[in-house]
Amino acid sequence: MTRKSDVTLILASASESRRRMLAAAGVSCCAIAADVDERAIRESALARRPAAAPPDIAVELAEAKALAISRLEPSALVIGGDQILAADGRIFEKPDGLAAARRQLEALEGRVHELHSGLALAEAGGVVWSTCQTALLHMRPLSPAFMDHYLDQVGADVCTSVGCYKLEGLGVQLFERIDGDFFTILGLPLLRLLAELRSRGIIAQ
Repeated sequence: MTRKSDVTLILASASESRRRMLAAAGVSCCAIAADVDERAIRESALARRPAAAPPDIAVELAEAKALAISRLEPSALVIGGDQILAADGRIFEKPDGLAAARRQLEALEGRVHELHSGLALAEAGGVVWSTCQTALLHMRPLSPAFMDHYLDQVGADVCTSVGCYKLEGLGVQLFERIDGDFFTILGLPLLRLLAELRSRGIIAQ
């Protein structure tokens, strides 16, 4: 994809999959992990606004990551993203081990949960754009035998995702229906991002 601008793009994330997703779409950028306390940001958002909606928290996290890198690289356009998983008003966090992952799957199986993917752009230490997209995921009922098999196959990698799955891998077997954009589920609402980059002249129209 032809770049229309010499603006440096930075992805405020250590996620190799998100960087590869951008590269596959023809968007070249470097990746720098943002050092932010995600739990503290979530708790602060809820303390300020007890009724804060999960999409708002996802955007706040995305903005915090973009701003953290933008303050270090003010001449760059920084992409920040984060996800919130919610079900029946409860916000979930990444499990801290296989036992916690099993409890998480038991809480989600047979139910619909929401993945809210926040996305933000920051420049010169300020947020210049943000959005959020939501996907609904219908997890099928899971037998104890399948759950054992799944956790055995995926191993500790299950703890790298708040939902205990990667849809591009074995995790797709957990679901009976998905409503929403695939890129949103992967944590980067790519179509929205590409449209915004085009509108800013960063990539070709």
